[in-house]
Amino acid sequence: MSDDDGIVLTEEQKRRRRARSIAIALSLGVLVLLFYAVTLVKGPAVLVRPL
Repeated sequence: MSDDDGIVLTEEQKRRRRARSIAIALSLGVLVLLFYAVTLVKGPAVLVRPL
């Protein structure tokens, strides 16, 4: 067995990964808010649909 720790990221790579994760989280949050707003605008008519 070797003492290899696998892939070690540089500080720049860690910073970029964190920035990318934050961007994904913000995008997901905006999408959730958009769906919520559309649901509020449509009102209860969202539930009234033919089966």
